[in-house]
Amino acid sequence: MSAYPFLKDNIEALATYNPPFYSWLSSQDIDEEKLKESLFKNKWDILDWKMENGSGMFESVTPNMIYNSWQAKDKPETSATIIVGCNVGYGVNQVLMNTPDTHKVIVSEPNPEMLLACLGQTDYRPFMKAGKLHFCPVDENSLMNIIKELDLQFVYGKIYLRLDIPSQQIGPEYARWSATIRNKLESFTVEMTTLRLKQDVMVGNELDNFSRILGDGSIAPLKGAGRGMGAVILGAGPSLAQFGPELAKNPGQAVFTTSLQGLPAVQKTGIKPHFCIGIDYNASMSRVYGQLDHEWAKDIPLIYSTKLDHEVLAAYPGPTIPMWTVGGLGTFALNNHEEVFDAGSNVSITLARFLDWCGFNHVLMVGQDFAWKGQVSHASGHQNSGAQYNPAMLVELENADGEKLTSTIQYITSKREMEDDIKKLRVPFYNLYGGCAVIEGTRNVDMNAVNMEGLLSAVPGSMEHFKTAINMTATPRNIPVFEPRSPRWTASLNHVTKRMEKLFRKHGKNQEEIHKALHEVYFFIRQDLLYLPYLYNEILDMAGLARAKSHYVPKDLPHYKRIIKKILTKVRHMDRAMNVSGNRKAA
Repeated sequence: MSAYPFLKDNIEALATYNPPFYSWLSSQDIDEEKLKESLFKNKWDILDWKMENGSGMFESVTPNMIYNSWQAKDKPETSATIIVGCNVGYGVNQVLMNTPDTHKVIVSEPNPEMLLACLGQTDYRPFMKAGKLHFCPVDENSLMNIIKELDLQFVYGKIYLRLDIPSQQIGPEYARWSATIRNKLESFTVEMTTLRLKQDVMVGNELDNFSRILGDGSIAPLKGAGRGMGAVILGAGPSLAQFGPELAKNPGQAVFTTSLQGLPAVQKTGIKPHFCIGIDYNASMSRVYGQLDHEWAKDIPLIYSTKLDHEVLAAYPGPTIPMWTVGGLGTFALNNHEEVFDAGSNVSITLARFLDWCGFNHVLMVGQDFAWKGQVSHASGHQNSGAQYNPAMLVELENADGEKLTSTIQYITSKREMEDDIKKLRVPFYNLYGGCAVIEGTRNVDMNAVNMEGLLSAVPGSMEHFKTAINMTATPRNIPVFEPRSPRWTASLNHVTKRMEKLFRKHGKNQEEIHKALHEVYFFIRQDLLYLPYLYNEILDMAGLARAKSHYVPKDLPHYKRIIKKILTKVRHMDRAMNVSGNRKAA
């Protein structure tokens, strides 16, 4: 097409530099007639796109008036811009031409014809080759994969989200997709903030628990063990007090489960769960034991994230079963030996994913409110019942009847994550609705529907089968033992440090060599997948030196040495905690 001089070259470049996006684009149904008829020169004598109403996207306002404000003024070298809506390329080109080569630009366009119009007008091959320009399909999984690659930009720069105003004239899909991206970025912010601040604590807990984990067994026997029956997730929202006593009178043949911190509130309803789950890594979780009836709980198994605080774990009165969770030692090194769960941001999300993995026929949620009316946020007995919240963290929403509710940013983020999960999980979800937040994807039911539809019933023998599987979890697992890394790491990193000291004596002329050496260290400390999670912060700190800086001064050397010292201290700690034994084959 003569009107699209760069289209063929750009698409070929996508096949080379971005195969997943090329595959997505190739699968789209393209209206070629629209491509031929929609491109034109408007009254300003500039290239424009004719919309369904016959008007051009830029007939009422010129591109300069819109895109001159798209400036990445704060740390542009280490930042990224996500653009939703590319039109014929005006906004994309503005950002590409006015940011440094290290600035990442991600473009997502809901309409494939519009995307081809953009690709047809500008030669983007140099930007794709340089790794500056990336395209993201309108797909949530692809989006999250791209967002997770922006950790360096999050820590050392900014992530700008630009919604193309002219594109919004085409249809509501642009605003919807922008809202999805904004929500994903909010979740990413929570995740990154947690990792940056708490990763040392979480993986440190795993190391403290390591020897106990090996003896406690495995969740493996529970895979598929829930077939033929339903499960009930008992949250600790205000509606638990409403429905719990009714369920306690007629629990049927369903498996009941809750969080560790929810146990005291659940006991008050008269229900005794078949097991509970604990994922919170904070030592403050020990507060639950001040309200927990230890005698009552001594035969309730606790499935615990391996990141649980070791003192919280030691204080639990009942049997304990370990669950390896993503982000720790199990993420890469143990995934061929153990199930490794993505726990999510909330224990109810963990429970939903776990129950789906167990193969239950359906899941009924009770007390899963994510919001509250009035002042009481949790059922009586929960450690946060009567808690006072920072007003800046509170948000308002409405229930199914239009009544005003109070929630928090964290709860809304978790609700959104659960709703995303429900779309993907196999098991159907029901919500015993108590008038609080509506959980999209669940079917709201009342107690009459629970009983009439058999949500608490089970196939004969299925409960006995599940209880047998619970008992089998206590069998110790043969987790591999890993050889110590500290001798080799100490020798290698000390060698590089001596070289770095020489280079910094004449840092002015050795900029390239310093940069190369830092990249070598950065690569070295990322190569060991077992040690990578515990070194997360040091890897990001080294990335700040190796990838987020272009010029080095003498004060960078002490900073580098502090990072290396932390790395070697952690590696030695891991070697000790993982208790290498000469009687077993090292991995």
